[in-house]
Amino acid sequence: MLIVQVFIHVKPEMLDAFIAATLDNARNSAQEPGVIRFDMLQQSDDASRFSLIEIYRDADAPVAHKATAHYERWRIAVEPMLAAPRTRTSWTARFPAPAQWEMPT
Repeated sequence: MLIVQVFIHVKPEMLDAFIAATLDNARNSAQEPGVIRFDMLQQSDDASRFSLIEIYRDADAPVAHKATAHYERWRIAVEPMLAAPRTRTSWTARFPAPAQWEMPT
């Protein structure tokens, strides 16, 4: 299992468009066989900051994710909406167990 957290700062005037594009990407990403979870979070005290929590079954799944049409559509759409370049951090889960991370069906 591989966990990636992406940090995103959006131009304030682009919030609605960013949310719409990212919800489309998140919903499609959650359907990929290599994706365990795909969560989109908006910061409570700064609405222009977001985090994506992407949980993959293995190291090949993020590569497959980046090859999808919905990821490419999202990447192109949101690039001009960003106030700063995206950053990311990779994590290893220690708790809960991997099976407990699964998205509810």
